[in-house]
Amino acid sequence: MANTGFTIWFTGLSGAGKSTLSDALEKRLRQHGRNVEILDGDIVRTHLSKGLGFSREDRDTNIKRIAFVCGLLTRNGVVCISAAISPYREAREWARQEIGNFAEIYVKCPIEVCRDRDVKGLYKLVDEGKIKNFTGVDDPYEEPEHPELIIETNAETIEESVQRILHKLVELEYLDASYLETPISTL
Repeated sequence: MANTGFTIWFTGLSGAGKSTLSDALEKRLRQHGRNVEILDGDIVRTHLSKGLGFSREDRDTNIKRIAFVCGLLTRNGVVCISAAISPYREAREWARQEIGNFAEIYVKCPIEVCRDRDVKGLYKLVDEGKIKNFTGVDDPYEEPEHPELIIETNAETIEESVQRILHKLVELEYLDASYLETPISTL
């Protein structure tokens, strides 16, 4: 189990807290000497998926590329964290099948809270008509039907969320119980 690779697949609206949770979780896993890679949706679109638009086909292609990389890393003992909106159930299920050791975590947050956070200013651009087909506003987001875990970032602290994720990963036998003993003071 100590070197088991697996993928944590965060999904949720823009501003829900996927990147924040990814960074906090990465720190906890690295405290245990784990190799961890984060595939953040924004960074992937800049490098691996440059040139793709936001049609359903392009979004699915983006998710398949992320899943491919996660699968390679997972097979080689790396903990992979995907932090991409990944709005469509079908693409997320495809990723689950491709990767194998997979935990889908729905980062659920009301769109009003996501709008208030709007660290990237995207919702403002949507409201000004400068961005079209924005997930959750004028493009669909299909909530997961059976995620391994739902994290409500508007109702719990980052520390509480990370602890719940670690508990789930221990329950799934991707991690051993020692991961639950590490203090969260570094978050």
